[in-house]
Amino acid sequence: MTRLSLCVFCGARPGAKPVYAAAAHELGLAIARSGWRLVFGAGDVGLMGEVARAAITAGAPSLGVIPQHLLAREQGRRDLSTLVITEDMHERKKVMFMNSHAVVVLPGGAGSLDEFFEVLTWAQIGLHDKPIFLVDVEGYWQPLLALIDHAIAEGFAEANLRALFQTVPDVATLIEKLKAAFAKRDHGHLGWTA
Repeated sequence: MTRLSLCVFCGARPGAKPVYAAAAHELGLAIARSGWRLVFGAGDVGLMGEVARAAITAGAPSLGVIPQHLLAREQGRRDLSTLVITEDMHERKKVMFMNSHAVVVLPGGAGSLDEFFEVLTWAQIGLHDKPIFLVDVEGYWQPLLALIDHAIAEGFAEANLRALFQTVPDVATLIEKLKAAFAKRDHGHLGWTA
């Protein structure tokens, strides 16, 4: 069986609250303990670096994907199982997504929003059925959820848009839901590939 790979999109900054970094660290440890591979943006800064340090230190294999122009800015890690250097941001997202079985989005800024909306749009138009999870650390994603509900209410998105991703309050709940989704996949109920 192929090792399950989890794509993590998150901030290249630590955010204003220590709870964000704590959740990132917890996720990295959980990835390693679950025997999964971390797929991430290869940077060693912010929440991205926190997830990677925890996962790699605990023994998780890793695939880092970073555009050439961000190697210095995001302090691209070189101690990864696999490092892919891309030409641009779009290629980075595509490589990360194609090498993962599920997507998790921790708190982040414009880049994380871009990543979330791209994979959500791909699901909306039927290009994939991989699970997408928002980890709503201390309600961080509530304004985004309100905006999505507003877009639905105003007729710019169908109501089923909310069914294309799940929102979880913490990493512990996320891991439970991922294990359940991966168990369905292993029993042939979901046809995702990575």
